[in-house]
Amino acid sequence: MLSRTADHLFWMSRYTERAENTARMLDVNYQTSLLPQSAAVAQFGWQGLLSISELLPAYTARHGEIRPASVMEFMVRDESNPSSIISCVRAARENARAVRGTLTTEVWETQNQTWLELNRMLRSGEFEADPAQFFEWVKFRSHLSRGVTVGTMLMDEALYFMRLGTFLERADNTARLVDVKFHALQSDFFGAASAKDQEYDFYHWSAILRSVSGFEIYRKVYRDVIKPERVAELLILRPDMPRSLHASLNEVLNNLAMVAGESASETLRRAGKLRAELQYGKIDEILATGLHAFLTQFLDRVNELGSFVSKDFLLPSAG
Repeated sequence: MLSRTADHLFWMSRYTERAENTARMLDVNYQTSLLPQSAAVAQFGWQGLLSISELLPAYTARHGEIRPASVMEFMVRDESNPSSIISCVRAARENARAVRGTLTTEVWETQNQTWLELNRMLRSGEFEADPAQFFEWVKFRSHLSRGVTVGTMLMDEALYFMRLGTFLERADNTARLVDVKFHALQSDFFGAASAKDQEYDFYHWSAILRSVSGFEIYRKVYRDVIKPERVAELLILRPDMPRSLHASLNEVLNNLAMVAGESASETLRRAGKLRAELQYGKIDEILATGLHAFLTQFLDRVNELGSFVSKDFLLPSAG
């Protein structure tokens, strides 16, 4: 396959997944901001959201003080922010248009319709009227895009590059979400808490689990009250949790193996090594050595893996 075609397919999927993950993170912050809490705690949550995406300096330069409405505006409809939902959906659609001949009609029409409908919703004020409903719509369109892709595309290199982009992006975003949300509550992680704190923690962890569609899965797997260390285990090490780091790396490795030749053996080795650490890891060991350090290193290695994929298969300018 031409590197230019592979590049467009890879980034089309990454941007679609990024739009969904941005919607998920905004939704969990919006839902938790409705809980009783101090202004300082609420502000810390919105600041954490910007930190997840490494956008705090860009936001501060543009808006100054952190306000919920300004953060939502910046992350949803600000076209100068490359990680905003509108920027991601536009980039996904432009990449799809560039390889229109490689895609099935259904995949192209799904991408194009998402872009047109998003613009209509933002113009009509539907986002401001009901942010939660808007975020659900963004997630649904991403689900639809993935379903149409798997259901209509030939199972060849084009599909493998699209899946590779999706799951590299998902691994990156899940790691960022877990890192920032656990970091925010690190002081309460193992300490005794008051009944009020425990009640707040329940809603906080419930919101985090819902942000990765993991609330029902947690109940099914653990059948117990929500405990931070089990949330961490579910989102990092469980191979059967669709948005976990382990499940994402399984998909990355499987799709990489389908396109990798001898020239990409180093990329495959790095992906395999990272997956093996998740496959044989224990949550007690990760927590003992430091969750933040583990996730920071994981993010560095996922980004490095993305660079190797770009070097082996994509356009030199991809980043």
